[in-house]
Amino acid sequence: MALGRYLQEEVALDHADGHLSRREALRRLGYLGLAAPAAAALLAACARGPDDPVAETTPGASPAGPTPSSTEDITFPGPGDRAALGTFAAAKDPKGAVLVVHENRGLTDHIKSVAGRFATSGYSALAVDLLSAGGGTKAYTDDAEIMRQLRAADRQDLVEYMVAAIDELERRVPGAKVGAIGFCFGGGMVWELVASGEKRLAAASPFYGTTPEDGADFSDSNAAVLGVYAELDDRVNATRETARQALESAGLEHEIVTYPGVNHAFFNATGDNYNKDQAEKAYAKVLAWFDAHLA
Repeated sequence: MALGRYLQEEVALDHADGHLSRREALRRLGYLGLAAPAAAALLAACARGPDDPVAETTPGASPAGPTPSSTEDITFPGPGDRAALGTFAAAKDPKGAVLVVHENRGLTDHIKSVAGRFATSGYSALAVDLLSAGGGTKAYTDDAEIMRQLRAADRQDLVEYMVAAIDELERRVPGAKVGAIGFCFGGGMVWELVASGEKRLAAASPFYGTTPEDGADFSDSNAAVLGVYAELDDRVNATRETARQALESAGLEHEIVTYPGVNHAFFNATGDNYNKDQAEKAYAKVLAWFDAHLA
């Protein structure tokens, strides 16, 4: 699935779930390149029916995992002569290093806290800001503009920012093996990083991310991959078998896990789809995976 189409469908599903008004959804879809008739058709196609399953949610609950360690916003060398932005959390005695890749709303406090939680769990972590070229997430006040910028970005350019973040992790945590985790849009970007053949990536865990639009070829990768999906996330789950087959074809160690009764973004405690029980299980699963392949 193309990243642009993925972002458009995210908006349509937010509307279907009652998180956006029709007017706001149409406005955001316009930012994402859809003319009014096409936008209206997408909203209709993504509308929920009365018999559609409803995800189990845990509104107002605390995030999965331990209390986050402190984080610091950093600037580091990006692709070419450009600067890259991110948030770093240092583990006291790091077992490894983790790259964290954000959702389609940029480098939010939620994603920064994920880096902090990994640091508490023993992994120094860097959450990269894939909007660095435009001044970072903080340069935008509108989610629609953030999505538009991500849609317009060159896919290879985004991969290079992730590679630059791995460079920075190697500088800050010398000798550590590197893993990557990403959520939603960021999950798709982690699949892209695996497909890029970045040899320093020892482990990866994309959460409900779509596979590369031009086919999934992971034959140049060395990463052990834990793919995380949500049972009710039909849109992303449609790409799950493609990912599985590509991992098998590449001969990579992998596991595909689908958590029951939950929908897209079930790990995000700031969202309406959050499910604390399944998020805790997913966090423990990822930690065990990283312990096996990074520590």
